[in-house]
Amino acid sequence: MTDRDIPVTEDELHAYADGELPAERRGDVERWLATHPDDAARLQSWRAIGDALHARYGNVADEPVPARLSIDRLARPPRRWIGSAIAATLAAFLIGGGAGWLARGAAITPSTFADFTGDALGAHRLYVVEVRHPVEVAGNERAHLQQWLSKRVGYEVKAPELDGTGLKLVGGRLLPGPQAPAAFLMYESASGERFTLFTSRAATDATQMRYASRNADGALFWADHGVGYVLTGPTDKDRLHQVARLVYDQTEKGGG
Repeated sequence: MTDRDIPVTEDELHAYADGELPAERRGDVERWLATHPDDAARLQSWRAIGDALHARYGNVADEPVPARLSIDRLARPPRRWIGSAIAATLAAFLIGGGAGWLARGAAITPSTFADFTGDALGAHRLYVVEVRHPVEVAGNERAHLQQWLSKRVGYEVKAPELDGTGLKLVGGRLLPGPQAPAAFLMYESASGERFTLFTSRAATDATQMRYASRNADGALFWADHGVGYVLTGPTDKDRLHQVARLVYDQTEKGGG
C-alpha cells in the first residue's frame, strides 16, 4: 500500500492546518480534501479561527508564563484529539467567561472551570459538525448507552429527557476528561440545532453554574457530588439556561 492509499487521519488534518505535516504527505492530504468537502470545510474553519485568534491575542505568546501556571498546566500530557487549532480556540473561549448562575456551596476554582470547559468545548466543536458519525452509540439505545458509559466513567450516567425543550437524544460516546474518562451526550432539535453534555469526575462538591462564550458557542459548567457537567450549545443564554435547568433537575445528586 502506498502513502496515497492511506486514509488521512484527524491528526494529519490538524498538522496540515498548522503547517507541520511532513512534505511527503501534503499532496495526499490536498487530494483528500479535494474529494472530502466536509473535511475541507472543517479545516478552513480551523484556519479562520486560528488567524482571528492570532490577530487578537498573538502578543500574549511573548508574555512570561505566570508562576501559578508553570507547574500544573505544563505537567499535564497533551491530548492530540483536541488539536492545536481547537486548543487555541479554548483560550479565547475562556477569556470570554462570565459570571455565575445557581451558586450554591463552595466556589469552583478557575483551573477546574478551565479544564472542564476546555475539554467540553473541544469535543463539542469536533463532533457537532459530523453527519455520519457524531456518536458511538445511537440514541435509540438509551438504556445500553447509559449502562455502558456508567460502567466506564464510574458513576451513574443519565441521558436526560429533553423533549420539553425540543431536543432529541442523538447518542453518546466515551472521551478523555480532565482527570478521568468522560461521558459525552449529544442532542438535536428538529431544525438541526445541537447541544452536547460533557460529564466527568471532578475534584469538587461545589454546585455553582458558570457561563462562558466565544464566537457561536456558549457553555454552562457546574459540579455536583464529585461530578462536573458542561452543557454546550448556541450562545443564547436563555436557551442554554432552559436546557441546563432541565438537565440539572434530572441529574442532581446523580454522581457517586
